[in-house]
Amino acid sequence: MAAGETESDSVSEHLYEVDATDPHQRLVDRSDVSTEEVTHIGRVMRALSDLRAAEELVSEASQRYMKLSQQDMRAIHYLIVAGNRGTVVTPGMLSSHLEISAASTTKLLNRLEGGGHITRELHHADRRAFVVRVTPETESAAMETVGRQQAKRFHSAARLTPAEREVVIRFLQDMTQELSLADADWAKGEGL
Repeated sequence: MAAGETESDSVSEHLYEVDATDPHQRLVDRSDVSTEEVTHIGRVMRALSDLRAAEELVSEASQRYMKLSQQDMRAIHYLIVAGNRGTVVTPGMLSSHLEISAASTTKLLNRLEGGGHITRELHHADRRAFVVRVTPETESAAMETVGRQQAKRFHSAARLTPAEREVVIRFLQDMTQELSLADADWAKGEGL
């Protein structure tokens, strides 16, 4: 095999087939689902996995390009949207959005300000608070690279009919609910 070529991996090819993951039906009872339907559902799961992998590659590339962490990128995205909506952002709002402590938010803001990505200024109405804004340079860099790549998803949704979009929305919302950790006691503990 030549350098750069990859060998077919029979395990990777079957990772999202329910029969390969759960041959004894310990996780999913599919006794009332036909073999064809199980195969078709496996294709859906594989498509979702491929989408997640593409999103991860875009995220990793954007972090490398912007020289920022995933958390930093989430903060920048929030600040760009806030600016587009004319919303004034305080450190507390950012802390709440990112679900991090005030101390962690201060460190994040210090790092972003030191890198020239944000500015902080006194709030015009509350002189004890700060307003956080993304710099025009960082906003432009993010929009012309990561933003432009992420925006391509719009075209996929636009190619669907309104009825097809409703099916996709319902499917994604249902799958999100099914994946919710609300009732998963194992996710609340310390682990094994």
